[in-house]
Amino acid sequence: MIVHLFTLLLGTLVDRLVGDPPWAWRRVPHPVVLIGRAIDWMDKRWNDPRLRSSARRWRGVGAILLLLFLAVLVGYDLHWLLMAIGPVGVLVEALIVAVLLAQKSLSVHVSDVGKALREGGLRQGRVAVSRIVGRDPEGLSESGVCRAAVESLAENASDGVVAPWLFYLAFGLPGIFAYKVLNTADSMIGHMSERHRAFGWASARLDDLANIVPARLTALAFALLAPFAGGRFRDAIRVAWRDARLHRSPNAGWPEAAMAGALGLALGGPRRYGEVVVDAPELHPEGRGDAVPEDIDAALVLLRRLSDLLIAALVLFTLGSLI
Repeated sequence: MIVHLFTLLLGTLVDRLVGDPPWAWRRVPHPVVLIGRAIDWMDKRWNDPRLRSSARRWRGVGAILLLLFLAVLVGYDLHWLLMAIGPVGVLVEALIVAVLLAQKSLSVHVSDVGKALREGGLRQGRVAVSRIVGRDPEGLSESGVCRAAVESLAENASDGVVAPWLFYLAFGLPGIFAYKVLNTADSMIGHMSERHRAFGWASARLDDLANIVPARLTALAFALLAPFAGGRFRDAIRVAWRDARLHRSPNAGWPEAAMAGALGLALGGPRRYGEVVVDAPELHPEGRGDAVPEDIDAALVLLRRLSDLLIAALVLFTLGSLI
């Protein structure tokens, strides 16, 4: 148990301080890229549009279950191989954990949006935010760019930081590998397009299930940390409890609503994806509608304090195990 906690602590620290430098993957593909290739391979070969929806749904169930089985198997075997090596193996596993967490990279990408707005104006801000959101940035005002960046940070803090951290804490390498498979599959095939509505159904539902606890814990953490960004716990928790269920996602609404309450912002609302306009409700509609780059800064403070909170929790867990 102590080795497990220490490995996660070291991995969380490496992600907090160093992150996932792009130069490290110029010659070797990133683990998430490999997962994406496996999902794409199955999608091309198993998701036959000539089949009935029910058949494609069952093929999608089989595909995600097979991928999860392989992820758990690889994680289990790799863990025991690394532990057999000794201290070097612990270090390697910690580095793997750091690669699969996303606090530093998320912080850098969101920070780039605020920097682009300040130094290059709205045009550069739209370019920067397009790297982290799926919506069409061309129609966004400066306030819209800021809101999109804050919303992306809140959602990704849950499924890019807290969720993989929890899955490693609970299940080790098999758990974090399985979660990354689910999360990547959901982003690639778990949407409501004509091609993926049936085939990606199981991936989307399992991802929803996997994120129930992480999303709510992230919301609670944002509420607890709200004073660091000039907000109040009771405002953040009230908005999260009231408005989270309005979001189209059963989980993303929790961290986004908590973030809205913590910063005093109105988030959500209609957004455009290419030619499609999604008429989503606002979260915390009584909050400020005009977001500014300083709101991105405040959201980044909450993200960094969230990472510090995870590190502090691991230190306490480790010390408790030693007593």
